[in-house]
Amino acid sequence: MADQIKTIGVLTSGGDAPGMNAAIRAVVRTAIARGLKVKGIERGYMGLLHEEIKDMQTRDVSDIIQRGGTVLGTARCPEFVKPEIQQKAADICKKHGIQGLVVIGGDGSYRGAQALARQGINTIGLPGTIDLDISCTDYTIGFDTAINTAMEAIDKVRDTSSSHERCSIIEVMGRNAGYIALWCGIANGAEDILIPENYDYDEQAIVNNIIEKRKMGKKHHIIINAEGIGHSNSMAKRIEAATGVETRATILGHMQRGGSPTCKDRYYASVMGAYAVDLLIQGKTKRVVGYKNGAFQDFDIEEALAMKKDIPEYSLEVSRVLSR
Repeated sequence: MADQIKTIGVLTSGGDAPGMNAAIRAVVRTAIARGLKVKGIERGYMGLLHEEIKDMQTRDVSDIIQRGGTVLGTARCPEFVKPEIQQKAADICKKHGIQGLVVIGGDGSYRGAQALARQGINTIGLPGTIDLDISCTDYTIGFDTAINTAMEAIDKVRDTSSSHERCSIIEVMGRNAGYIALWCGIANGAEDILIPENYDYDEQAIVNNIIEKRKMGKKHHIIINAEGIGHSNSMAKRIEAATGVETRATILGHMQRGGSPTCKDRYYASVMGAYAVDLLIQGKTKRVVGYKNGAFQDFDIEEALAMKKDIPEYSLEVSRVLSR
């Protein structure tokens, strides 16, 4: 099997994440160094279906490691769940001589890779998502940059919130996972952290907390609200009406996806990209690269998708203690 791999493809799928370019660069340069040809697929699975495929050389990935986003582009492709579409994609890979494919994205991207593997295309997934919601890995490409971007923005909102003696609700991304909110809530010293994993929607408890801290002399109040809960603007109106404290909502939005990746995101993405190529050379397929218990590892895609990921209870306890 290892001798059969002559050409590999690489694509980025789903939401973009800082560090994806570092992973692309590592895939291209490692593959070429190992004597393989590389084809870049633009706009993810959508681009694959439209045969937006180009040859890539070492110089094509020069000066991209520091850039946010993805130079290959990305797009959603909801129709990829259909078996006939999956077969078409596999046929296009074979037409272009692509025997192995590195897919950089999240859970949805892995399901596409899983489908292509069943059609005879060797596939390796890399965890590219700012949400940190892939169960088999302790790290996902882009998470470190996203939390630092959010942390810096929240610090700035805190400055003006303190000046005006306001309550500020700051909504961060993460889809249905609360990792960005939890990490930033602790790092920014928030008074309340709302995450989907444990929020009981008891808004009165937040109101009581604001009133209690005002009595203690607290001049401002920071609430970090996860995207999975949302409705920050309407929440702000209700809290202001209940407390009499001026309350503003700030939704950080897609700024968390952009920006130059941190050193950690560049390093981890680079190692993962090289690891993916070497797995393909070994004849491996239907694998996901992850970072677990201090080491880079690979997992079966089906096992990875079946795993559950929970917020550590101790982290939740720390957040409660430190916000008092």
